[in-house]
Amino acid sequence: MWGQPNRTANEVGKEVDYPAALPDLEAALEWAPHQGLPPRSIVWGSSYSAALVFLLAARHPDSVAAVMAFSPGEYLGDDHAVKDAAAKVQVPVFITSALDSEEIATARAIAASVPGRNATQFVPTKGGVHGSSTLRADRNPKGAQENWDAVEKFLVSVGARLGRV
Repeated sequence: MWGQPNRTANEVGKEVDYPAALPDLEAALEWAPHQGLPPRSIVWGSSYSAALVFLLAARHPDSVAAVMAFSPGEYLGDDHAVKDAAAKVQVPVFITSALDSEEIATARAIAASVPGRNATQFVPTKGGVHGSSTLRADRNPKGAQENWDAVEKFLVSVGARLGRV
């Protein structure tokens, strides 16, 4: 990332695809309550991991309190795997994208798959870049604060829904 080699991937010694990271996310989800954390987690993904958090939430509905997806897409080798998973998610979902018409349309299609009124799609107006980097002022100087404000508003609404605010 940012011009640095991925040492973990290099040490595996073979090519892996994006879905290969899902067991790691499942392990983290299982680990959290054993550390005294709440039994349900807010899962956050960026780019391909934004696709994976939908699979995670669909597979583990009792362990996920909310989903946050920054630039999700159908990155998993199947043109509808993420939308199919999103259709099973029953918790609040926050989806955002870069300030790019294709990313916005992809996010919109995934958000439309989420049942009920559980999906919030934030479309940046001042600036947005791919993935969670949209929150970094050095990567998104014009829009980082606008994106942070949307994230904080969503988290407050999730906290209120869970009775924690």
